[in-house]
Amino acid sequence: MSAPPAAAFPLVRRPETLRYTRDMALTVLSEEEKLFQSAVRQFARERIAPHVREMDEAGVFRKDLIRQFFDLGLMAVEIPEEYGGQAGTLFQCVLAVEELSAVDPSAAVIVDVQNTLVNNALLRWASDDQKQRYLPRLASGTVASYALSEAGSGSDAFALATRAQDCGDHFLLSGRKLWITNAAEADLFLLFANANPEAGYRGITAFLIERGFPGFSVGKKEDKLGIRASSTCELILENCAVPRENLLGEAGRGHKIAMETLNEGRIGIGAQMIGLARAALDHALAYAGQRKQFGRAIAEFQGVQFQLARMATEVEAARLLVYNAARLRDAGRPFLKEAALAKYYSSVIAERAASLAVEVFGGVGFTKDYPVEKLYRDAKIGPIYEGTSNMQLLTIAKQLLGKPA
Repeated sequence: MSAPPAAAFPLVRRPETLRYTRDMALTVLSEEEKLFQSAVRQFARERIAPHVREMDEAGVFRKDLIRQFFDLGLMAVEIPEEYGGQAGTLFQCVLAVEELSAVDPSAAVIVDVQNTLVNNALLRWASDDQKQRYLPRLASGTVASYALSEAGSGSDAFALATRAQDCGDHFLLSGRKLWITNAAEADLFLLFANANPEAGYRGITAFLIERGFPGFSVGKKEDKLGIRASSTCELILENCAVPRENLLGEAGRGHKIAMETLNEGRIGIGAQMIGLARAALDHALAYAGQRKQFGRAIAEFQGVQFQLARMATEVEAARLLVYNAARLRDAGRPFLKEAALAKYYSSVIAERAASLAVEVFGGVGFTKDYPVEKLYRDAKIGPIYEGTSNMQLLTIAKQLLGKPA
């Protein structure tokens, strides 16, 4: 079956043109949003689902599917039309990531990083020249990657060892980055290095690095527990020459770019996790209705019913948190605490839902012949990347207590 045409992905207008009634629930979608959600869901089920197990076992995401992501506008949701994008909203991106994750979280990761981290950073901080050079490429075929983490810089994101030496018309970057998502497929990297170590985190600077820059290379690809088809690699910089015009924002302001971009990215992680949790619930419901013990379907036993009811409650609660954070961001309202709440809680319930789904399936749920085993593995990344659960709790607590994050 051929993929839906690009026209099947209707644009969602900016929030100021949408007409919401005062009593509209967060999960009530406009007609445009419903059409978009339905189109992505159909695409995921028809085009991605047949390849999920094969990609997971190989640890490689199909290039033809990434090409279709671009053809359908899923890699450029918020990029303006003048640059070849969809001119959509973060909420539209959340809907897409949720639907993709319900079929394969690895697919959702590729789309999520491109949109919520790299595209958003360029839209907000890039110069006009940088937007002209890179946004059309990001909308048409260039996969992007976000490179912040290092061996000694995880939750302590500002303990960067990668250095950037200012040489006038260019910078020389040296160091290594670890656990970088999309690195195997990416041709553009938003990378952070310290150009003034004496200034501490105020020396951190953001750079746009192309794969072909001299002194830059992609190293070891990690063999992971979950989201295996989503690449995670080491980056190596050996006096990598980066033109000054590829400095993103101002020198020494990279910490601001990193943190504010990650705040938006956490909403995307929340969308990944609710999609995964929803898939776990759907599989558990279907299996409980089919599996018979003691002469009747296990869905008729109260113990199983209570498990399913708790899963459904938690998935809906997490969806409300994620949708609320996305709506706030699109409306230009503060969303720091809400993004942390969404990321933290959705990660918790995704793990729990996947675990319960395995239990509902019983012994067969522990085998690779059924999909819940993979969801269980994929869910483990939620409390770890783009800020661990402990870091989200710290952010939430500081907001509650009126302290700076």
